[in-house]
Amino acid sequence: MDLNIVSIREVNQHLHDLVGQNDDAITIAHPNGKHALAVGMTAAANVQIDGHVGYYCAGMNKLARVTINGNAGPAVAENMMSGLVRVKGNASQYAGASAHGGMLVIEGNASARCGISMKGVDIVVGGSVGHMSAFMAQAGNLVVCGDAGHHLGDSIYEARLFVRGDVDSNGADCIEKEMRPEHLELLKELLTKAKIDTNPNDFKRYGSARKLYNFNVDHADSY
Repeated sequence: MDLNIVSIREVNQHLHDLVGQNDDAITIAHPNGKHALAVGMTAAANVQIDGHVGYYCAGMNKLARVTINGNAGPAVAENMMSGLVRVKGNASQYAGASAHGGMLVIEGNASARCGISMKGVDIVVGGSVGHMSAFMAQAGNLVVCGDAGHHLGDSIYEARLFVRGDVDSNGADCIEKEMRPEHLELLKELLTKAKIDTNPNDFKRYGSARKLYNFNVDHADSY
């Protein structure tokens, strides 16, 4: 489907109509940074987007496997439920925001607030992430093969963070934790699934110190 010829509405409607059909391989040409492309999919289709996309691409994804052969604007794979979204380039702010499941792979770098309020998704970033990544992350895994900006994991709940490079600073209630054998095995599985060849032994694990779960006047300055 060529976005120089058809509209975003027509493309998205076609993708929505794929449920229960055998037409499961779609290539979208000339996205040219257009917004809200391939959103709300509920079919187990393979979608390849040849070029850069704007904001909310593959948002609310369910079951589909979406590959973006370019860069992605803000909120790629926002609120996704399942499936796989792969960005071959870089991603802008709040990639994977509020996502509940599935896997988001960003082969390049991600900007600020990557994985904000993530609720069960697995996010693997081949490069670095910006500030406030995994802010209020509740569940799931964020793997960063590069560096992390300041305030990593601020106000984190039970998500697991793995960073290979340097962390500028930890956010409120986020601390470095012991990397136990089960975490190494999990990290190895995530990297293998994401098709990123990196040694899991090079990573450090971060998570919640669990001091902000309930209000405590002794920690008032941390809220």
